[in-house]
Amino acid sequence: MQITSKGQVTIPQEIRNRLGLLPHTMVTFELVGDHARIRKAGREAGESTRGHMALKSLRGTADVRMSTEEIMALTRGKARPRKRRK
Repeated sequence: MQITSKGQVTIPQEIRNRLGLLPHTMVTFELVGDHARIRKAGREAGESTRGHMALKSLRGTADVRMSTEEIMALTRGKARPRKRRK
C-alpha cells in the first residue's frame, strides 16, 4: 500500500467490513510506539448515530395529539379529527 501525495491511504475492504467502517464513519488515530492505530471514533455526548438521524428525519411534524384509537377510527372513516388547540 502506498500513501498518496495528500497523505491518503485506502483501508482494505476486509478490514473496513470487520470494523464496520462505512463511508463518512469518523475514525481516530493514535501513536503506539513506532506504529499508528486506527479506531472507529466513539460518539461524544449528544452526538447522534446514523440510525437516530434517520429516525429523526422520518418523524412527522404534526402538532395535534391523538390517541391510537382516534387515529385508527379516523383512518377507517369512522371519526373526524379533533380541532387544533391553540
